[in-house]
Amino acid sequence: MWRKALAAALLALAVGYFYYGSPDLPEQILHHISLPNFQSTSQSQNSVEQVISAAWETLITLPTRQWSKVAVGVNACVDVVVSGVGLLQALAVDPGTGMDHEVLHSKEDLKEAFIHFMERGAAAERFFSDKEAFQRIARAAAEYPGAKLYVGGNAALIGQKLATYPDLMVLLCGPVGPKLHEMLDEQIVVPPESLQQTDEYHLILEYKAGEQWGSTQAPQANRFIFSHDVSNGEMTSLETFVASLDEFEPDLVVLSGLHMMEGQGRELWEERLKEAVLAISDIRKDIPIHLELASMTDKDYMNSIMQEVMPIVSSIGLNEQELLFLSQAGEGPHADMATWKGIPDVGQVCDILLWILEQHGRSEPSSEADLTRIHFHTLAYHILATVDGYWGNQAAAVMAGARVASSQACGLQSVDVSKVELKAPLQFHSSHTEPREKLSLNPAEPVTVWRRGNVTFHMTTVLVCKQPLRTVGLGDAISAEGLVYSELKTQQPF
Repeated sequence: MWRKALAAALLALAVGYFYYGSPDLPEQILHHISLPNFQSTSQSQNSVEQVISAAWETLITLPTRQWSKVAVGVNACVDVVVSGVGLLQALAVDPGTGMDHEVLHSKEDLKEAFIHFMERGAAAERFFSDKEAFQRIARAAAEYPGAKLYVGGNAALIGQKLATYPDLMVLLCGPVGPKLHEMLDEQIVVPPESLQQTDEYHLILEYKAGEQWGSTQAPQANRFIFSHDVSNGEMTSLETFVASLDEFEPDLVVLSGLHMMEGQGRELWEERLKEAVLAISDIRKDIPIHLELASMTDKDYMNSIMQEVMPIVSSIGLNEQELLFLSQAGEGPHADMATWKGIPDVGQVCDILLWILEQHGRSEPSSEADLTRIHFHTLAYHILATVDGYWGNQAAAVMAGARVASSQACGLQSVDVSKVELKAPLQFHSSHTEPREKLSLNPAEPVTVWRRGNVTFHMTTVLVCKQPLRTVGLGDAISAEGLVYSELKTQQPF
């Protein structure tokens, strides 16, 4: 007993000594220790999340100049969301070993690809080549107990999120069938040319953190997406989308769906990508364009997008898988890594973000490229990297994206600190190689800002939902929210 008392006394003396030199230290120390009769570890942890959540509410403010009209295109569908393990069991598929497939041709391919990504806790999206087999699986998914139908497709999901702001008019172009049209927000305008008689369906196989199937256990909650979607796969709505911009007169364009062409084969995507570049080039130069990326497997295709599309858009949004694959396709920094190990290293992420802006963006005034902004999101933290002089309100934008990730994953309208946890590193480096700066995150002001050359980085933590209800569409909500809170500086034409 006397040993515990002596230890407590010594600790109190130490804390008192450090307090004299730095009054902020005891709170930091108490986050990492527990004493008898003091607050428990979970309560202490909650206090950090409470501080971050409260700071978000104080610091997240809309920009002075807000968007009034946003045009979004071009992928849209109906998502059928089911338990991945449950559906595969219902299809009489046995568990086994995982293997990635660039294109799925059968139930066996589906099983192997699902296991491959489930055991990594990683999101992925694949094209299913056999139309009849896909329709059989889709019917089984729709009839599976607990299956839910949602608005799907990056463009439609971004449009839905933007439509939650009543003063924002949203145009959505994409293959909109009757079911999807019925599900869209009333505020969304759909051109008559975008309406079609049948819906495109995508199957979303979800799994929970710790869920087991055979010898495979998911390290975190995520989902595997697949479809046989020709309308979105060929981006049939792109020209309609661009043609509708003259009448709609948006002040921001959001483009997505390029990843869907990958499954159509090289001959199609090579030709269609050239047509896409011509169509995008027809958009007025004073309108910023945000490109939302998604999961891809063909390095040549990704490299073509990087070389041909990225320089003619103003902003891109992507996650950690897409970022690393982009670097692998273009032989950029850390391209020798097969995959991220755990939470992506902040320094490595920033090395790749800087490389993209230097190689394919306008990091130098002499560059003819338009790309000046990248919104990166991963489970534990988000980073906005912007070329100096083009974008404002980015601290609020990156926090707004993190806040919506924390609330939406839990199925809530606002953050509940009892249902989330901090997973981001509180100390990190600005680069993985020298020269690099050691940085830290202050929970009371949860945005860390630093510069490398002409690029400024804004980083904030995500309060990760402990038991996420739905992971699909999180990236789209994050990018949409980040764009709503972003401001384009008028003195810089694109």
